[in-house]
Amino acid sequence: MSTAKKAVVRQGFKTGEYVVYPSHGVGQITAIEEQEVAGFKLELFVVSFAKDKMTLRVPTAKAASVGLRKLADAESVAKALVTLTGRARVKRTMWSRRAQEYEAKINSGDLVAIAEVVRDLYRSEAQPEQSYSERQLYEAALDRMTREIAVVDDVTETEALKKIEGQLAKSPRRAGKAETEAELEGDNDDLAEEAA
Repeated sequence: MSTAKKAVVRQGFKTGEYVVYPSHGVGQITAIEEQEVAGFKLELFVVSFAKDKMTLRVPTAKAASVGLRKLADAESVAKALVTLTGRARVKRTMWSRRAQEYEAKINSGDLVAIAEVVRDLYRSEAQPEQSYSERQLYEAALDRMTREIAVVDDVTETEALKKIEGQLAKSPRRAGKAETEAELEGDNDDLAEEAA
């Protein structure tokens, strides 16, 4: 006789499954339980966020309306990674307005929207430092993206982060600078040879 627990399924979600809760990122449904609230029986998903040491209870009937979703599929992950290689799109509006937009994208739970925030706020070593609030938003978006890719690809968060950083290094802003420096060095070599 098997001692393995049978997964319980509700609203298309099952116990043991990793899910994304928009404002908290990747969590795992550890149980589906019933509670009595104000005289009504309520069925709840118990979602555990181990890294944040937090547990959330989401009514099963409200799962869709609060934005609880399954992990991104491989195609969505690929699209998010390609987004990182694009040119940063920074609007010329006040930082407070942009910060609100970035925050909304991060809390949307949409992996591609989160990738856009990572792309737009990323700074290479050669670029000026970010402000504290820019850094906070960048790290929040990077953390969300890293966690989801790690679970989807079944790799460590460190490996997922390396994959993301590899994609960021391919973006036009960074690649263009490296190519320009290489061309200048090549021109200097040519001048040195002509002088000799």
